[in-house]
Amino acid sequence: MFFHPMDILIFIAFGLSLWAQFQVSGNFKRWEKVPASSGLTGEQAARTLLDRQGLHDVPVEPVPGRLSDHYDPIHRVVRLSEPVYYGHSIASLSVACHEVGHAIQHKASYPMLVLRHRIFPVVRFASGAAPYLLIAGILLGATGLTGFGILLFSVAVAFQVITLPVEFNASSRAKALMVGEGFIRNEEEHGVNKVLNAAALTYVAAALISILQLLKFVMIFAGQQRDD
Repeated sequence: MFFHPMDILIFIAFGLSLWAQFQVSGNFKRWEKVPASSGLTGEQAARTLLDRQGLHDVPVEPVPGRLSDHYDPIHRVVRLSEPVYYGHSIASLSVACHEVGHAIQHKASYPMLVLRHRIFPVVRFASGAAPYLLIAGILLGATGLTGFGILLFSVAVAFQVITLPVEFNASSRAKALMVGEGFIRNEEEHGVNKVLNAAALTYVAAALISILQLLKFVMIFAGQQRDD
C-alpha cells in the first residue's frame, strides 16, 4: 500500500496529539498529588483573582468530569471540574488560574479572543458543512463542491490557529498572577509549567493536524483541476 507523504505527516501529527493528551493527563495526575504551599483550593484561587481584577460578577462553578474546566464567555462564568474546584494541589491552582486568565482576557478585550468569539458562529456552520462538501466533491469529482468545502474548512482551521495565542496568553497571565499573588512559591513554578505547557501542546497538535488536512485537500483540489 502506497502512502502519500502528506498522509504520513498527518499520521505523525495524530500521534503527537495522542502523546499530548497523555502528557496532559499524566502531568495533571502527578501534580494533583502535590499540595500548593498556599493551601488554597482551585475555587479560592480563582475567586481571589477574579475579585482582585474587578470581576466580582463572574461566578466560579463546579462541573462534573475531569479536565472539563473552561471559561464560558457567553454567560461569563468560570467552570472548574470538581478535582480542580475542590483541590489544593499545584495542578488545581494552575488550571483554575488559567481559566481566570480567559476571563481577564474577556474584560480586557484581548484582540485574538475577540476575533475568536466573532467568527465562532461561522466556524460552527463551516465545521458541520465542510466534511460533507469535501466528501461529495471528491467522490463526484466536482471541483466546485471541493473548492467550497476547502473554503469552509479553512475557516475552521483559522479558528484553531487563532486559539493558540489565546491559550498561551491565558497561561502566561495565570503564571504571573499566581506568583504575584503568592499562590505559589518560586520552586513550585516548575509544576505549574508542566501542567500548563502540556495543555498548550494539545492545541498545537490540533492546529497542526487541521493545517495538514487542509493542505491535503488543496492538493486534491489541484489534482481535480488538472484532470478537468
